Amino acid sequence: MPKLKIEDLETIAARRTKAMTVGQGAGRVKITVHLGTCGISAGAQRIKAEVMRLVQDAGISDVTVTSTGCAGYCSREPMITVQVMGQAPVKYVDLDEKKAGLIFDRHVLEGSIVEEYALGIGSEHTA
Repeated sequence: MPKLKIEDLETIAARRTKAMTVGQGAGRVKITVHLGTCGISAGAQRIKAEVMRLVQDAGISDVTVTSTGCAGYCSREPMITVQVMGQAPVKYVDLDEKKAGLIFDRHVLEGSIVEEYALGIGSEHTA
């Protein structure tokens, strides 16, 4: 194996930084992936990786991808919450990578809620 040069390390570091900060811009849309132990065991890490790939491939900087713990609907994992600025959040459940892609295309990019995968619209918190 050839020795790494400083330039190689800088290239690797730049690639990793880009991958880790994808979607960390000012947010028109916030996508939260639920990564509690129930979500992780149901495949939520694959969903997060797919969502981050979709954001990066779309070349958009106004979508923030974040994670949180369990939302209390363990039997409905993997799950994401999509919140478009100025609109109520939508919780999507029973996901796989294909469904996450459809939600990304239709809700994040086009602004249409994907009702067949939506558990609910709005926050479960009251003021």
